[in-house]
Amino acid sequence: MKDIEVDLASPEFKADPYPFFARLRETAPVCRVTLPGRQAAWLITRYDDVAAALKDARLAKDRNTALTPDQAARQPWVPKMFRPLNRNMLDLDPPDHTRLRGLVQKAFTPRLIERMRERVDSLTGELLDAALRRRRVDLIRDYALPIPTTIIAEMLGVPAADRHRFHRWSRVIVATSPSGPGMAKAIPSVFFFLRYIRRLVRARRAEPRDDLVSALAQAEEAGDELSEDELLAMIFLLVAGHETTVNLIGNGALALMRHPAQMERLRGGEPALVKTAVEELLRYESPLATATERFAREDIPIAGVVIPRGEMVYAVLASANRDDRQFPRADVLDVAREPNRHLAFGLGIHYCLGAPLARLEGEIAIAALVRRAPGLRLSVQPGELRWRRGLVLRGLESLPVILD
Repeated sequence: MKDIEVDLASPEFKADPYPFFARLRETAPVCRVTLPGRQAAWLITRYDDVAAALKDARLAKDRNTALTPDQAARQPWVPKMFRPLNRNMLDLDPPDHTRLRGLVQKAFTPRLIERMRERVDSLTGELLDAALRRRRVDLIRDYALPIPTTIIAEMLGVPAADRHRFHRWSRVIVATSPSGPGMAKAIPSVFFFLRYIRRLVRARRAEPRDDLVSALAQAEEAGDELSEDELLAMIFLLVAGHETTVNLIGNGALALMRHPAQMERLRGGEPALVKTAVEELLRYESPLATATERFAREDIPIAGVVIPRGEMVYAVLASANRDDRQFPRADVLDVAREPNRHLAFGLGIHYCLGAPLARLEGEIAIAALVRRAPGLRLSVQPGELRWRRGLVLRGLESLPVILD
């Protein structure tokens, strides 16, 4: 069977990928596609298969443990400066992943997340005050983006004066595949970002403060600690994770504007409805279109199709979260939907470490927005909205709105 050629990363595809995924679920739930750049990958699209794949140890995160010598020799060259970023636990398997996650969880605790509630609430209020005074704003630039970027920078201990360039560097890196054609453009951002983080880590090791970088630098278990490269990769992963929250708030706000009856339910509902609404927005407009890539360690049969050893695999979260086999009336937004076992944050050992923080920020930001801006509406035609290019993330470049 011939590979399907599709640009999963294009803004045009990102605008409405759901009909394509629905066709795959019905006719080719496990299929091989050719991505831009002529790279081949397998897409898994049904809920049960995606959930199983996310927990399947035969699908490696570290390609070096899966590829044959011949396949490894054909892999694209990666500049040396990118390599510290590959030491993040998202791209590793046990036992390396187990060790790193255990160390990081000592620093990134539920108590630390809950401590941020008051700060998220006050920051959201400040941003909304400014937005309501201006009335016409870009909801991404002026609201969805500053909330998670400010919070993670404050948690890490990045000085306020450095946060704009800190975010600029990380945004470029997140948007670049380490083996993609745009990699050369990201080299300056990688250089400056890593140099900045190295200096910050060394400063906190010399003089610890009450911030996350200091806690990570001091995290220790049975005499083990994070190496400098592992610390760099972990800090990058925490910074990159804010993009999920930007998309949760932006995609969620757009979904509610497109479904005014659901927004009205949320505005007039009890506080508990905010939690179910955020879970439904995570399901309905998944901030991640796919999980990050995995590699088959061996020939793996899924849904009657064999994925050969060494091949790249994407579990399509956005498709699984719209599968009628799991969610009745899956294409309908229902802010009171329960149960809601969506896969927006993944599953298994790689379940998103930052999910509690993303939920906290999403709940506060969306509740405040619908409460304080009852006249929220688009200031452009829906067809004019621009979606960000990228394979894994799915979010808006901008969201021009009128706030009343």
